[in-house]
Amino acid sequence: MLPKNLYLDDRTLVPIAEKVMAGERLSFEDGVALYRSNDLLALGWLANSVREKLHAKRTYFNVNRHINPTNVCVASCKLCAFGRKPEAPGAYTMALEEAFRIAGENWTEAVTEFHIVGGLHPDLPFDYYVDLLRGLKQRFPSVHLKAFTAVEIGYYSHITQLPIREILVRLKEAGLGSLPGGGAEIFAPAVRRVICDHKIGAHTWLKVHRQAHELGMHSTATMLYGHIESDEDRVDHLLQLRGLQDQTHGFLTFIPLAFHTANTELGKMVEHRETTGFMDLKNVAVARLLLDNFPHIKAYWIMMTPRVAQVALKFGADDLDGTVVEEKIYHDAGAATPQVMTRKEIIRLIREAGHEPFERDTLYRPVQRTETSVTVQV
Repeated sequence: MLPKNLYLDDRTLVPIAEKVMAGERLSFEDGVALYRSNDLLALGWLANSVREKLHAKRTYFNVNRHINPTNVCVASCKLCAFGRKPEAPGAYTMALEEAFRIAGENWTEAVTEFHIVGGLHPDLPFDYYVDLLRGLKQRFPSVHLKAFTAVEIGYYSHITQLPIREILVRLKEAGLGSLPGGGAEIFAPAVRRVICDHKIGAHTWLKVHRQAHELGMHSTATMLYGHIESDEDRVDHLLQLRGLQDQTHGFLTFIPLAFHTANTELGKMVEHRETTGFMDLKNVAVARLLLDNFPHIKAYWIMMTPRVAQVALKFGADDLDGTVVEEKIYHDAGAATPQVMTRKEIIRLIREAGHEPFERDTLYRPVQRTETSVTVQV
């Protein structure tokens, strides 16, 4: 029996809605039907019902800072506007002391997380990345280091000829706390051959995260949508993530990422417009409905704008990410959002949506602040 306050304009959603209300797992076919439906309000109602069962009105955020140590990259992915060849205009590589300085400068709110990703540099040794983490941990011992996508981990394995597990162990010993979810894009091989043929495949991406989870680290997961992928490709991607989560329970959150076309080769190759708010909200809602074993779904305001991210809190999202401070990768691809949002602004967005702000650390433990200290409740 469906609730009386649920109106379904698209009647094909009735059996899916009945499954959702009964707490039953949705199938591949259900996922495709959700993506093909234009009954956005019904999708949002269903996703929000799941979100409220898990988190009530609580919405999470953190105070974090992005650090991109280099944009020099051996890959030439058609979806990317961030990577540069070594001699190209705008190419940069931070010396370690520069990275340490940037990590701590011009920010008055004590961060609880450094989010560190960069290019696949042809000349930097693996020790650079180990020393980067070790140096940050020595200087900022209370800050969680979420660093290096599975693509970067795979590259370090390639240049050192060390197994992925050994790479992860060495980075963990240097201070690595968890992995970001970037580089997943879309798992479908035919799509990856077009948009990111220089990157690791889905098998290796999943292997890196599986082994990180086995070593006691958590990670996030992502999906890049709004380019050449099909509805079936998106559902396949989400269900592969769900399958790994069934086995390891190591993913903390899922982050749908909207493709930005500006300054990318892929944007030149295909007739393409930016994703719409309709598409952004649908991807949040479908993710919340399919990923029944993921504790959190994030509305990443950098990608979808603060306004759409705020609305996404009613479409299944329970997390807005954080303050960020300086983000390069998506802004190089044309993101028009600001590069920083203050803690106060995030709290205002959450409260205006009728939700309760909950400041967290990377592992979703509560953070309490006074005028002189920041405390994570373990």
